[in-house]
Amino acid sequence: MSKKKISRKELLKTSDEFLTLSSRAISFFNDHVREFKFVGIGLGVLAAIYLGFFGYSTHVNKKGLEAYNEAYDIVAGSDKPDIPDEEKAKAEKLFQEVIDEYGFSKAALLAYPQLGHLKFAQKQYEDATVFYEAFAEKVKGDREYSALTDLALAASFEARGEFGKSVGILSDLVESPDAPFRETAMYNLARVYRLNNQNDKAKETLKSFVSEYSDSPFLPMAKARL
Repeated sequence: MSKKKISRKELLKTSDEFLTLSSRAISFFNDHVREFKFVGIGLGVLAAIYLGFFGYSTHVNKKGLEAYNEAYDIVAGSDKPDIPDEEKAKAEKLFQEVIDEYGFSKAALLAYPQLGHLKFAQKQYEDATVFYEAFAEKVKGDREYSALTDLALAASFEARGEFGKSVGILSDLVESPDAPFRETAMYNLARVYRLNNQNDKAKETLKSFVSEYSDSPFLPMAKARL
């Protein structure tokens, strides 16, 4: 079957409709040119803000990471058995600088546990707890970071003699079968029970540990405590 031939009249009609629509569009633009200018200016401002923030955040990340790495090299890169006090003070100052001056940088998050560790090493356990708790708040939802922070907090409370708080934190980890670092938490819990004069619970925890973690590096020590 042959295709129906389009008449000249119909072709002219289509062209007329296109021209009419085009003229309407031009007329609409002319009538609203001021609004279009404002929209264009607004988009330009937003783009400038975005690019400025992107550039700023890149700069902040770079500077924050530089300060963090310098501090980290002091506490982790040293081959000395005991870091001199002035070096510790320098690292502490740099980590604090990362938080205070480059708080939007990615390195700022990791500066909290590093400061907690430094404070703990200097037996400033209350200050260590403050930094660990601040970090715990920031990493809520991340199971591994949260579990590690809980272990650090438990150690801080244990060092402060607040065994009940330490037991509470460690017990929560142990009671979650799939919790990260549960093995370490259970072994530490037995020790804290013993320090808190809860010897029966300490032995019970050690028995569970021996049963559940037969290939643990802590196994010989756990058995020796039974």
